Amino acid sequence: MKKSYPAMSAMILIAVFLISSSSFGQLTFLPRGSQMAKVSQRIGTTDVTIVYSRPSVNDREVWGTLVPYGMNNLGFGTASESPWRAGANENTIFKTTHDLTIDGKTLPAGKYGLHMIINEDNTATVIFSKNHDAWGSYFYKPEEDVLRVDVETAEGPHVEQLTYGFNNVDATSAVVSLNWEKKQIPFKVEADVTNNVLAEIRQQLQTTPGFSRQSWEQAANYAQNNGGDLDEALAWVDAAIAGQFFSQKTFNNLSIKSQILAKQGKTAEAEALMQEALPLGTVFQVHGYGRQLIGQGKAKEALEVFKLNAKNNKGTWPVHYGLARGYSALGDNKSTVKHLKIAMENAPAQANKDRVAANLAKAEKGEAIN
Repeated sequence: MKKSYPAMSAMILIAVFLISSSSFGQLTFLPRGSQMAKVSQRIGTTDVTIVYSRPSVNDREVWGTLVPYGMNNLGFGTASESPWRAGANENTIFKTTHDLTIDGKTLPAGKYGLHMIINEDNTATVIFSKNHDAWGSYFYKPEEDVLRVDVETAEGPHVEQLTYGFNNVDATSAVVSLNWEKKQIPFKVEADVTNNVLAEIRQQLQTTPGFSRQSWEQAANYAQNNGGDLDEALAWVDAAIAGQFFSQKTFNNLSIKSQILAKQGKTAEAEALMQEALPLGTVFQVHGYGRQLIGQGKAKEALEVFKLNAKNNKGTWPVHYGLARGYSALGDNKSTVKHLKIAMENAPAQANKDRVAANLAKAEKGEAIN
């Protein structure tokens, strides 16, 4: 549907633009009726930002009147048909530091003019234009569109000042929504977090962080826990273990390598590596590994690890707590209670004592504590 603004509105608009450039240049500090705003959201490592001006409803009829439906001749500029500027004043700007996926389509990293076509049937088209410097939509050119996305609008509570927000944010996505009057215009943006992070890791390992053993361990651990290439992860952890001037075998890097090998189906190699790692672990690292085995359903192996920890770290926290967990996993409630009582005596802080006491109460009723 096409509409033309009244001639008087066009004349007023033209008069505003004909004010001398020196006046604009000198008076930019004056407050505006539609205040500038900026909203940002990080999705993984991707920063998404919207810069816009916030008009008020001010008892006006917005949809279909103040914001006409469809494409329109705005009576100024070079565009014969323009979408809505999705805000007030200058171009609404949408920025992203990495590529995004919107409605199954790719929006490359960059800075865009954000426009919208509002339809009478509760739908809208969201437009990302490579022209982000123009004033509003007066110079809009369809050939400058980088991406168009068709969305359904929704009704909601009254919002006096136009507001952009990020909702339903999770590890890889968020829903961007424009809210004004009683209409909400949402669109979902998704980031390829894993590949973005891995690309950054590869770059950083070539710079100062690459001179630290811990950086290579972190890189390998991230890759193997987030669907990265396991061979690449293995090469990274091997760099931390041997072959570099900063290399050193530690419980941590041997444990990471063991997990990678296990995911590659090399079970025997993974288990042998953990046996090599155990003597290098702190009491807490070994305790954590025992709990990990319980989580994997390997109760007998877990108890042996807890026994080794108790042997190498006699009387220290949390070896008896570990033994209690090991015996509980095997259904030996008597031994569980015995070691929980000892753990109560050497727990270093009240918070530790409270956790042990809660498990002791469960064990004394014959309940498992894991």
